[in-house]
Amino acid sequence: MDTTLLKGLTVLEALAGSREPRGVTELANELGMLKSNVHRVLQTLAHRGYVRKDAASGRYECTLKVWELGALLAERLDVRRAARPHVAALAERTSETVHVSVLDGAEVLYVDKVESPQPVRAYSRVGGRAPAYCVATGKALLAHAPEEVVAELSAALVRHTPRTITEPEALRKELRRVREVGYAVNRGEWREAVGGLAAPIFGVSRTAIAAIGLSGPTDRLTANRMREWAPLVMAAAGAISRELGFTDPTAARAAG
Repeated sequence: MDTTLLKGLTVLEALAGSREPRGVTELANELGMLKSNVHRVLQTLAHRGYVRKDAASGRYECTLKVWELGALLAERLDVRRAARPHVAALAERTSETVHVSVLDGAEVLYVDKVESPQPVRAYSRVGGRAPAYCVATGKALLAHAPEEVVAELSAALVRHTPRTITEPEALRKELRRVREVGYAVNRGEWREAVGGLAAPIFGVSRTAIAAIGLSGPTDRLTANRMREWAPLVMAAAGAISRELGFTDPTAARAAG
């Protein structure tokens, strides 16, 4: 038995099962390992991208690379399975590429998609990433993320196109608009000729766990077209959320 590998998996499993970042001493005590061994394992896992260290606290947490490693089993993810028929229906209705994304730090990770049948379309891939503040699915998720997440991301806004939002207050204003109208748009902020439209998917905990969105060339996905399709995207997001156990307390009060 490879004891080094066993130690690595033990530490990784402990982090994956924790709701909060963990420190070296805490992990060593819990797992009955030497602090030097835990530290060495964490350094290796961080080097390979499976964990990250918080610079302020010095504590460690898992990244979504654990999920990426198991991408072949991604259909077992509840959100992906629940979203699939709605993704397909939205793609058929709009003839544009439709994604499901999750938030991972400052980026979105694409976990599912249906490609547009049109010869000119937005390029992406399952397992691909994009800056969250530049794309519609990312903004849909950031609009419902904790303030500390938005604050940390806002400190490092990089311009990718002339339309990229690079001012923290402008981003906050944009996220407030997303919360008000229920959907987010990308106006060529990540790739200059590509636009997007997305709405958040909520889980049973009433937190935004994913987003569904469509993307396409900006000459097709105009502002008018996005306003036309916004209700379709929000309806798809709402249907997926309900299938995942989300209940809207506002709707419940209105019904009562």
